[in-house]
Amino acid sequence: MRKPLERILCATDFSDVSRTVVPYGIEMARKLSARLSVCHIVDLPAISVYGEAVFDPIAHQQYFVDFARNEMENQMKNADIEWEPMIAIGHTTEEIPRIVAEKAIDLVVAATHGRSGFKRFFLGSVTERLMRILPCPLLVLRGEVPGDEHRPLPRFPFQNILVAYDFSRDSEEAFRTSLSIAQEFESNLHIVHVVEPTAYREFLKFPGASGDPLPKDIHDSLRERLLELVPTEAFNWCEVNAGILVGKPYAELIRYAQEKDIDLIALGVRGHGKVEELLVGSTTDRVIRRSSCPVLSVLPPLEDD
Repeated sequence: MRKPLERILCATDFSDVSRTVVPYGIEMARKLSARLSVCHIVDLPAISVYGEAVFDPIAHQQYFVDFARNEMENQMKNADIEWEPMIAIGHTTEEIPRIVAEKAIDLVVAATHGRSGFKRFFLGSVTERLMRILPCPLLVLRGEVPGDEHRPLPRFPFQNILVAYDFSRDSEEAFRTSLSIAQEFESNLHIVHVVEPTAYREFLKFPGASGDPLPKDIHDSLRERLLELVPTEAFNWCEVNAGILVGKPYAELIRYAQEKDIDLIALGVRGHGKVEELLVGSTTDRVIRRSSCPVLSVLPPLEDD
């Protein structure tokens, strides 16, 4: 059941948005006795972070690499853990998956800018692209915004873990990963299924508004199916809560997380092609951009596809 997290990679671009990534990775590596890799990709077209205009990218590559190494050493100088720098030149969404595969990384930690709507559609999000191609789970932290400078790091180890479960292969993998992490820390596990009324109105009579209760027989049947997911032995070290909610999945998951003081939300990743999801994102995208706690995105193994 338990899959140890032995190699953690922190992906940082040294921006304010990613300021919390390395300290959080240090804390995780220390508590897990894991090896930490701090990774920066010198993405030549995106050179604003280095503080000067570049007219000859090739001639400036060594400068960028030295800059990244110095930044890493400054951030890690007081860390009492084993770590290694990883600096590569290329496109972030190509280089990080390559490094993850080569180094057998178990978990990547990154931050998100929290863009939405048309801005997200045109500018994109490296983090959101990574979560669809990484061969390991991606832990996403909310990037800093004005006023967040003195906000403490998210709580770790996790005391309360929420896993969203919709009975798909994606959510099965997220559940297995969440259960393993809960076992590691003896965390409380919340398994939540959100019923979106518009998807079932032709078949069953559902409440008319978000937050309204389901008919008791449907509620009890769904809850029983969630509890059946949990191995019997897990109840010896883990408090399990099964929740059935009604409404928009991303909104209900965030509301539940706030009400239950959740430390980590875990979701499966699924590719979508509809225009609405291109513009405003899937449930996973929306939760990542709005959640105040870390979000773990889990992509099923390729052999499961």
